[in-house]
Amino acid sequence: MTRHEARQCALQALYQIDVSNGEIHDALVYVLEERQVNEADLAYVRTLVEGTRSHLIELDEQLTSVMERWSTERIGRVELNVLRLALYELLHDESLSTATIVDEAVRLAKSFATDTSGKFVNGVLAKLLPVARPNDTDKTQTDRKTQG
Repeated sequence: MTRHEARQCALQALYQIDVSNGEIHDALVYVLEERQVNEADLAYVRTLVEGTRSHLIELDEQLTSVMERWSTERIGRVELNVLRLALYELLHDESLSTATIVDEAVRLAKSFATDTSGKFVNGVLAKLLPVARPNDTDKTQTDRKTQG
C-alpha cells in the first residue's frame, strides 16, 4: 500500500467516524476489509486516524481561526476531514514535507469531493502554514527575499 492509498483509507475512516459517530476500530475494519494490508500499513493508517481523532478539538479550533466566513459546521464533511488529516500531519509528522502534505490533501479533496474542494483545501492550508509550520514559512519568506 502506498502512502497515498493509506491516506485515502484514513480519510474514509475519519469520514465514517465523523458521520456515524462510530468507533475507530470499526471504521478501520470496514475500510480495510477488502485490501491487502500488512502490519506497517495498518499501523500507519491507524496512526493517522487515531492521531487526528485525538487532536480533534485543537485541529478544529485552528481550522476555525483561519476560515473567514466559514466554520467547521458549514463545510462539507469530506473537506473537513481532509483538512483535519492534513493539519494533523503538518503539526505532528515532521518527517513529511509541507509540500507533500498540502499536495496530498488537495489530491484527496479533488478525488473524494470536487475540483473546487481542492482549491478550498489549498487556501485553508496556506493560511495555516505560518502556525503549523512556522520554520517552513520563515524559510519561504527568506528565499523570496533573496530572490527579489
